[in-house]
Amino acid sequence: MNRAYWMESKTELLKMARMKQYSISTVAFPLMFYCFFGLAMAPYSQGAVPISKYLLATYGAFGVMGATLYAFGVGVAVERGLGWLEVKRASPMPPAAYFLAKGVVSLTFGALVVTLLFALGAIFGGVRMPAGQWLLMWGALVAGAIPFGAIGLAIGSFAGPNSAAGVVNIIYLPMAFCGGLWMPIEILPKALQHLAPWLPSYHFGQIALAILRVPVQGSVLGHVEALVGFGLIFAGVAWIGQSRDREKVYG
Repeated sequence: MNRAYWMESKTELLKMARMKQYSISTVAFPLMFYCFFGLAMAPYSQGAVPISKYLLATYGAFGVMGATLYAFGVGVAVERGLGWLEVKRASPMPPAAYFLAKGVVSLTFGALVVTLLFALGAIFGGVRMPAGQWLLMWGALVAGAIPFGAIGLAIGSFAGPNSAAGVVNIIYLPMAFCGGLWMPIEILPKALQHLAPWLPSYHFGQIALAILRVPVQGSVLGHVEALVGFGLIFAGVAWIGQSRDREKVYG
């Protein structure tokens, strides 16, 4: 049983690492954004926090979101369209192994993005923090993949194989912008500031910023509860989509 989980996770990770459209873009996109804004604007600050340090938290959240939404949203949708999920269900492999493998990919690539961002910030952005603060923010950002995995799974359970990438982009990029991950929430239009608390990306970013001791709106516990709530809601939506597919196959 344990071997089945291990082999499924290993092969899924190798598959996604070899898919350059996923592995390269997932890693390069947030790094490129951070270079354009975090490093280029390093002399500036957001309040008392250097902008290179501030954006390290929010672009870390942005990168983890992307790695997770594409792994689940696009990966599940494409494999549903190919009939691969039906083969998995008919095999003796534990059903949870398939979803766990997607989670391993999300966490691995999310951790890679965060680690590379930290290296950029420390070497070229002049970001300095105590070791415990680095580790805490790294852990919080990587753990943030969990609720977004549920969102991605919900997308993949309903989107078609050809439209899934477009659907993820339509959700991912506006959600990152409106949630204050590309630029400080305070400089967004008032209408978007009122919209932000309804987005999981906003709560994710606020948790990361709180670790930097940046003044945030609301409590960290409240933001964690909001992310858990979003995760549970979308896990329910994904369960409905998966149940619908099983009924189509087995009646």
